[in-house]
Amino acid sequence: MTPVDSTNLSAIGYDYESGTLRIEFLKGRSYEYYGVPAELYEGLLSAGSKGRYLNMYIKKAGYIYSPV
Repeated sequence: MTPVDSTNLSAIGYDYESGTLRIEFLKGRSYEYYGVPAELYEGLLSAGSKGRYLNMYIKKAGYIYSPV
């Protein structure tokens, strides 16, 4: 997990083999998103607003997720 500077997210992790993106939120919740391309993970890491990027390119894209 990589700590990030965000008003909503605390850390982001990614498994390149499975395409699983893990998001930890500042409020303590964690979610895993499945089948996420590496390019989206890398874009999320470099995004100016990580919360906005997560909403636009991962959540609204319909990737399946589950709480951890």
